[in-house]
Amino acid sequence: MNKPFVSEAFQVPEKLECEQFRLRMLTVNDVVKDFDAVMSSTDHLKGLFGNQSQWPSGLTLEQNLIDLGWHQKEFQKRSSFAYTVMSLDEKICLGCVYIYPPSSDAFEAEVRLWARASEFKLGLESKLFQAVKNWLDSDWPFVAVAYPGRDEITGMRS
Repeated sequence: MNKPFVSEAFQVPEKLECEQFRLRMLTVNDVVKDFDAVMSSTDHLKGLFGNQSQWPSGLTLEQNLIDLGWHQKEFQKRSSFAYTVMSLDEKICLGCVYIYPPSSDAFEAEVRLWARASEFKLGLESKLFQAVKNWLDSDWPFVAVAYPGRDEITGMRS
């Protein structure tokens, strides 16, 4: 039997709030704002999660709704955790953070994240990356985390 991604005793954080943004569970209710963020950032997103990834090429609003439903269900099942990155007033989706089971035994989790292209130019993605690393260190049970596509590939707690 596979080991659960996180223990039943672990209370999954509902949100992370920072000075510029809020992370909260990504749901189907975010489809329009999420789709806008993805479509306005296609050049930035292509290949971000690996050279073979063509996402978001060909993404439609309907397909995005299906994807968000899948992410929401996996969050509820505690098998992966997708967070939307929202402006504090919730008017604009600024990106996403995905916390997945690892693809290698060397890690306990893989984290992928992105910021909307317009915000990337303002340095949001690096701020988001640092905030997420700190959050995982302080509030999550993982010791070894991989950040595929990042300059800093691993985060190891001492």
